[in-house]
Amino acid sequence: MKFLITILFFVSYFGFSQTQFTHDVYFDTDKYIVPLTEENRLLLFISSLDSIPVEKVSIYGFTDDRGSNEYNLQLSQNRADAIKEMFSGYGIDPNLITNVNGKGEILLKVLHEDEVHQIRGLNRKVEIIVTKKINKKQIENSIEENVDVDDGLKEKTTNDIKKGTIKKGDKIRLDKIYFKTSYSYVTSDSRKTLEELAKIMVDNKNIYFTIQGHVCCTQNSRDAVDKKTRKRNLSVARAKYIYDYLARKGVDKKRMKYVGLRRKFPLGGEPKFDRRVEILITYVGKSE
Repeated sequence: MKFLITILFFVSYFGFSQTQFTHDVYFDTDKYIVPLTEENRLLLFISSLDSIPVEKVSIYGFTDDRGSNEYNLQLSQNRADAIKEMFSGYGIDPNLITNVNGKGEILLKVLHEDEVHQIRGLNRKVEIIVTKKINKKQIENSIEENVDVDDGLKEKTTNDIKKGTIKKGDKIRLDKIYFKTSYSYVTSDSRKTLEELAKIMVDNKNIYFTIQGHVCCTQNSRDAVDKKTRKRNLSVARAKYIYDYLARKGVDKKRMKYVGLRRKFPLGGEPKFDRRVEILITYVGKSE
């Protein structure tokens, strides 16, 4: 079962067409709570959308062939709703999610009796279809395409924003914003830097950006556990903390996205430097 899911994951994750990106999330029998392993896979998929202008997201829930039609329809809808909630929680604009439908059961089609358990497991799923925005001039609720999150991007500072020398693809590491160990809120000596960042972003309304959260001290590039919520999504929570702060200070949410990058890009120094956020510039329009 795990082998089949792994194969399907790589097919869905890397087999993108030019206009659509797909991903499947698998559920336990009679459950609509997303298993932790599937949540981690979903986070990786959402992270991969960071450089793509999204037109819409469609979410379709399914069940296996056991249970009544009425029960299966409700269960499949609950599964679709659970994925919608997670997409919104990870920074995807809910307005982009245009379809959230429970489709009920998938009929069992097997050639051998020993395949029944595996096939039913693959039928307990939610299918996600992300459609790419084609018109590059329409940037609201999206970001410009073809920006790799860590492909030789040049690091800049907030002074470059002030000077007007910032451009799409630049990355700003906020060196003086540090987070409390295992939590998503910043230390007291980070407040001044946050205030300065908010003022700069409010003043420069032509800049669109993604807030990238990072963690330290985990194995195999895993995310860390947020001690406040007990969820393994600390890098996401840290990025959302900055997102919410900037929104409260007046930065338009349409200009911002946030994503957790777990421990994919450690800096190799003291652990406190990996408990960080970075700003990826995704679009720079004409100054007003």
